[in-house]
Amino acid sequence: MHIQVLFFGRLKDILARDSENLELPETACVQQVLEHYRLYAPQLQPLLPSLAVAVNQEYAQTTTPLHDGDEVALLPPVSGGASESASSEPKLRVHIQDDPILVEALVAQLKRGEDGAVVIFDGIVRNHTRGRQTRYLVYEAYREMALTQMRELAQEAAQRFAIRDVVLAHRLGRLEIGETSVLIAVASAHRAPAFDACRWMIDTLKKTVPIWKKEYFEDGAVWADGEPFPAEIAVESK
Repeated sequence: MHIQVLFFGRLKDILARDSENLELPETACVQQVLEHYRLYAPQLQPLLPSLAVAVNQEYAQTTTPLHDGDEVALLPPVSGGASESASSEPKLRVHIQDDPILVEALVAQLKRGEDGAVVIFDGIVRNHTRGRQTRYLVYEAYREMALTQMRELAQEAAQRFAIRDVVLAHRLGRLEIGETSVLIAVASAHRAPAFDACRWMIDTLKKTVPIWKKEYFEDGAVWADGEPFPAEIAVESK
């Protein structure tokens, strides 16, 4: 069977491509994809233990079976078009976008008379990292999967915490110093659940949503190191 393998973040730089077609036996599973790159892409071997794998835009285990025409994405730890939104009860506003995030306008749309608190996390591009002067950042994503994961994150926050509504927006492409990369705004009748939900959402997003950050300095560029994937996602922990 034939599958398409996608590469993101530093994997794309190491292999000098963002995808390739792979032929595998009809009974192959995710494990065979990883074994292929252990054998034929030795430059990836140090990174394989830290990867997650998605099959057709859903996180997969090493034992997940593959089928002809599947899309398999190798995902390094994450750093964290047209906007799209998800609707549910409560209404949840989820966006991935290439244009600037209009923080004040989005927060204004969120507020309602029944709210006692709106807690905002506005992640902005700073001008330095570990003593190096930052020129700008570039964010990329496994776009369709990232949007799905962000929707699920917002929905889970609404179920976990006593909140009324959520705005979750992430920017892609080139961002200049001072621009907003990610916005989370949570509306609730009381401040405690709004604070708790906002903190939980950004911490979880940075570990699980397939978005990567490349930092450009005066003397070069590097992909930002991400946190390890949770045990239920990381393929080497299964």
